[in-house]
Amino acid sequence: MSMLATPRAATLTDLVEAEGIRFVLATFVDMAGKPCAKLVPASAVGMLERDGVGFAGYAAGSIGQQPSDPDLITLPDAASFTPLHEIKPGLAMVQCDPHVEGEPWKYAPRVILKSVLARLAARGITAKVGAEAEYFLVRRDASGALAVADEKDTSAQPCYDARDLTRMYDHLTEVSTLLNALGWANYANDHEDGNGQFEQNFEYAEALTTADRLVTFRYLVQTLAERRGMTATFMPKPFTDRTGSGLHMHMSLWEGDTPLFPSSGDPRGLGLSTTAYRFVSGLLTHAAALSAVVTPTVNSFKRTTAATTASGATWAPRKATYGGNDRTHLVRVPDGDRVEVRLCDGSANPYLAMAALLTAGLAGIDAEADPGDPGTGGTDLPPTLLHAVEALEADPVVSGALDSAGPGVAAYYGGVKRAEFLAWHSQVSTWETDTYLTAF
Repeated sequence: MSMLATPRAATLTDLVEAEGIRFVLATFVDMAGKPCAKLVPASAVGMLERDGVGFAGYAAGSIGQQPSDPDLITLPDAASFTPLHEIKPGLAMVQCDPHVEGEPWKYAPRVILKSVLARLAARGITAKVGAEAEYFLVRRDASGALAVADEKDTSAQPCYDARDLTRMYDHLTEVSTLLNALGWANYANDHEDGNGQFEQNFEYAEALTTADRLVTFRYLVQTLAERRGMTATFMPKPFTDRTGSGLHMHMSLWEGDTPLFPSSGDPRGLGLSTTAYRFVSGLLTHAAALSAVVTPTVNSFKRTTAATTASGATWAPRKATYGGNDRTHLVRVPDGDRVEVRLCDGSANPYLAMAALLTAGLAGIDAEADPGDPGTGGTDLPPTLLHAVEALEADPVVSGALDSAGPGVAAYYGGVKRAEFLAWHSQVSTWETDTYLTAF
């Protein structure tokens, strides 16, 4: 009786050799989503796989370290290997998991998401996520003010405008070609609702894969834009009078090959199962605390509290509501196989956002909660980052998501975000001098 050997998983060294890679960006992100990397030559990839590569964590950014702390040692995940020949011939990127003194670092966003996904796996559940990442292409004008990169992109309602889209053809098609070369299946590229705003979509995948791809996507979009003298920004609201940039998350849960969200017998007519409704209820119940994670900057709340923009709509939720194919809700149900969370914005750390959303949804499932009928009720979302941090501190479910790899992370994160708010709040703005200078 013959036995077939189980194929050996490709190592990072195998992948580097097969792709003709000369250098690898060994990458991780801090809690703010900043991509941090060291450039590792192919000759040292074996060492990278075996020993990792060291970083002074405090210097990297908000990742729970002080200058006196031991190095972060980042170990690569070969499954995230991404060749980037179109960026630089022979270049690749690999996402890494930070460790400290041999243990996964509890403050590392990728480690946090993996901890949440492990809890799902223990229940036999897999999470799949698709993400719609909006961004602006901008430049500085002669006075130094921020301006749209395409000076002809000025119409009052530019969304889907074929002419505005075509003028950015070279940038958009270069990004699209690269996404398809990576096997991500880019399926649409469009001009969004704000002047200078675009969206490029790729197929959904398991949650960790999509989070890794979002980190890489931001990097390649920004790099390719710089080549053309533009800045690609995922800032939620770079212009006061224009629509902000969302990071809409399409989420579903599965048991093996069986999706848990669809139902053919939904009396509410949205095609959702009881499990899906409970998941939605968890998202709505914890929406205020989730805001501290999925809309995590001072600027985020200029998007969610915006008055009507020049185009006539903000396309951002203001209350914790859900509904069918209706883009005004926090949770939209485009069809029964998934739910779309529209609260997240371009500044969200994809690992932390997915960890928090999945944990909140699961809490709704465990509580056997019901969100009520579509379009009903709904509490107001926090008006500022400070209000969101206070909600996070009072919510053990969302705090627990951040603490999933170890205690103290939620408190650290809340402190970082509180300090961010107060640093902004202490600045005297042009609005203040214009309003108050001679008012009294």
